[in-house]
Amino acid sequence: MSIGFIGLGNLGTAICKRLSDMGEEVIVYNRTKSKVEQLGYKIVETPKDLFTSCDTVFMCLFDSKAVKDILTGENGLLSVQTEGKTIIDLSTNHYEEVLEFHTQTANKGVSYLESPVFGSVAPALQGLVTIVCSGKVEVFNNSKAILEKFGKEIFHLPQSGSASKMKLINNLCLGSFMSTIAECTALGEACDIEKSKILEILGVGGGQSLVLKAKTQKLLDEDFSPHFSVDAINKDLHCLQDLAYSLKRPLYSASAPKELYSKMKMMGNGSEDFSSIYKLFK
Repeated sequence: MSIGFIGLGNLGTAICKRLSDMGEEVIVYNRTKSKVEQLGYKIVETPKDLFTSCDTVFMCLFDSKAVKDILTGENGLLSVQTEGKTIIDLSTNHYEEVLEFHTQTANKGVSYLESPVFGSVAPALQGLVTIVCSGKVEVFNNSKAILEKFGKEIFHLPQSGSASKMKLINNLCLGSFMSTIAECTALGEACDIEKSKILEILGVGGGQSLVLKAKTQKLLDEDFSPHFSVDAINKDLHCLQDLAYSLKRPLYSASAPKELYSKMKMMGNGSEDFSSIYKLFK
């Protein structure tokens, strides 16, 4: 049976391509139809139409507001009889709002798996992203085979909301590493060291990380076409601050990167890849 997919942004498009490359038939819905017409997938008019042909529907959306609209809006996924269907939500949700999605889907008899993706376009195309899931263990077990089509490392944290919290925690590393690497690069250039040499040395020294490996070429070329956007990391670090506040905990190392990305967004760079923070330091 076909797989339904909602949300063909940068990551969603990469995952759809990977699923197609692995032999899956994908049917899609995207809010802006014109953006996906050239991709070659069968396109439906509304989210609810996907459940006519698909038992499993993926969502890969920007935030929890978008997820809520797809689930409960007019002609949303939950606007029809959906008992026995499965929704796998790859979005990075707010850790509190995602709890509503577990409840709303359960009330409709739908299996819901909270499954944020750790990784971006390039690893998704190669089937190398990490996926952390929360939801009933039987739903996780039933969904694991399809997740393995594009995910290399797949984890299950049974308690609802845990996967979303873990994604935000992971993105503290992501945002902090990227801003530090960018500042190191700009500082090295100010010392008249060639940028390629700076990145090469950082890559075998203190900067060695998956982030540097993924973003070295973007920093060299200053090509900041988006894989993971400034808007997205800014949103995630904001949600992380909400999480720390709810736990009555200070959050030291996240504060500076979050404000740096906020500055980038204010400057009109929100749609660029988050590695473009290099421009702020340069």
